[in-house]
Amino acid sequence: MGKLTREAVVERALEIGDAEGLNAVTIRRLAQELGVTPMALYWHFKNKEQLTVAMADHLVEGFVIGQEHAGPWQERLRELVTGLVRILRRHPCAASVLGEVEYLEVPAFLRVWDTSLGLAKRGGFSPDEICMISQYLLQGTIALAAGPTRHCVPGLSGPEMAERTRLKRVRLQSLPPDVYPHIVEMAAPLSEDGPPDLYDTFGVDLLITGIEALATRTSGR
Repeated sequence: MGKLTREAVVERALEIGDAEGLNAVTIRRLAQELGVTPMALYWHFKNKEQLTVAMADHLVEGFVIGQEHAGPWQERLRELVTGLVRILRRHPCAASVLGEVEYLEVPAFLRVWDTSLGLAKRGGFSPDEICMISQYLLQGTIALAAGPTRHCVPGLSGPEMAERTRLKRVRLQSLPPDVYPHIVEMAAPLSEDGPPDLYDTFGVDLLITGIEALATRTSGR
């Protein structure tokens, strides 16, 4: 094979992570998959921690939401959330990867974080509120991106996943209805993913509408 590039290693690592979970991604496994010795990979990454940071950076790399002052801050926050969800949705392992890294080590994520801080600042919030808004917004976005795949387990087939969902529904329905009446009533939707479009639009509305409401309250101080 040709010269092994850093990008090729990261992309293969993401492929393995998507198919089998982040725990399946190891230097030794990657070397075997790429037909090289582990030492060839250590030239690019000294350990899995460095590799995971590179995977996180690759996930978000190139994500931008236009010019800094283009459009109202509320619209640009919505654009940030929907765009980031779309980018992260490409890789089922994205939430696991981002959960393993320190964001300060991920340049691409730092750019997104900086943008969210700037947009919250334009909303007239205090410095403490700006920091909390950006934190909740980005964590909520990552969770939202992972949402429709929350019942997917790497290595399980479609029928196996369907049976897993059925068993969860049965367990929920088997709870004492006098103690957990609402869980029993909602057993079916709680055990399934629901319509993907509704999940995304409703989730984005929850995040952005809450921030807009807080901005209105802030402006009345």
